[in-house]
Amino acid sequence: MELRIYPKEQMKHYLIIDVISLVFLIFSVLESESVLGLPARLVLLAFFLFSFYIALWHRDGRLLLAVLGGVAILTVFGVLLTPTILLFGFIFADLLGRATSHWHRGIGIAAIGAMFLTVFFINLNAEYSWEHFTLLPIMILQMVFPLLIYIREKNLQLNDELQVVNHQLEQQNIEEQERHRIARDLHDTLGQTLTMIKLKSELSAKWIDHDTEQAKKELMDILSSSRIALKQVRELVSEMKFISLEKEVEQVRSILSQAGVEATIEEEEKPPLLSSVEETMLSLSLREAVTNVIKHSKATHCLIRLSMVNNAYAIQVADNGIGLQNVKSGMGMQSMKERMQALLGTATVEDGETGGTVVSLILPISHHERRVNE
Repeated sequence: MELRIYPKEQMKHYLIIDVISLVFLIFSVLESESVLGLPARLVLLAFFLFSFYIALWHRDGRLLLAVLGGVAILTVFGVLLTPTILLFGFIFADLLGRATSHWHRGIGIAAIGAMFLTVFFINLNAEYSWEHFTLLPIMILQMVFPLLIYIREKNLQLNDELQVVNHQLEQQNIEEQERHRIARDLHDTLGQTLTMIKLKSELSAKWIDHDTEQAKKELMDILSSSRIALKQVRELVSEMKFISLEKEVEQVRSILSQAGVEATIEEEEKPPLLSSVEETMLSLSLREAVTNVIKHSKATHCLIRLSMVNNAYAIQVADNGIGLQNVKSGMGMQSMKERMQALLGTATVEDGETGGTVVSLILPISHHERRVNE
């Protein structure tokens, strides 16, 4: 069984004070002149130390009994030795403040008051008037001290509980953001592939009675898209991986063509040096923009322009479809804006001047990146 000497959680703040107090108490008791013999003093000191040890480790009824025992011993010392010995009542007043029961605390405070009053009345006719006057505020402080300690301990407990709650809220917020990220990535990544599967399925159903070979071709495309979707799910499960912008441009060109939308890619100059995060975010935003063209625009032509504009890299996706008149802003548009905002860029969706919809993705490029590119 492990020997418990002093509570570890109290060592930092109380150990030195308690050791100093006990040393001075023992010295004061042993050096004072009294009718009490040395053996009696040693026995009373031993009981006092035992009571202190019990009070140190408990906060229930045993604490109250230890306080009552310690206060009784101090009363004997105050009557038979010197009233100034009552100063050491702070040792138990401090421990009493940690009692879990208000009744125990109240009884202990009453016992401290009774200790002082007993010593005062017994020594009323003795030559201790100046000591009595000095000990009066000490009595008041010792009776108030447990309440102050209780308030302090309660405040620390509430702070600990508040920190726990804040930590839980922070964890919930992180989890909520992660759920939002997963939902957004599923929408952006799988949405395009599933849209293609849907379109190909409709085409297969249309061709199956008229052109078996064409229907087989569409079914093979569905199989290929399904494999792509499975691969995308695995990538999302194992964290979002790097997506090359160059490969994504070729991918969306192929998807637009399969959906019956003529694609034109205009790249005015070589793209700047981008970090993997920037390139991935741009690729996902481009993918979402093209998915919206396929799903909502009813367009027959889509222009994708990549260029540098005023120290910013711009991707513009313009179609000749129905525009925004019957299209509601959904998760796709919002995710594009959130991704670009995370890169300190912008994403806008507006009607084109000659009809259709124009999506503009603008990513600011630092001067350092610009010079390296040049």
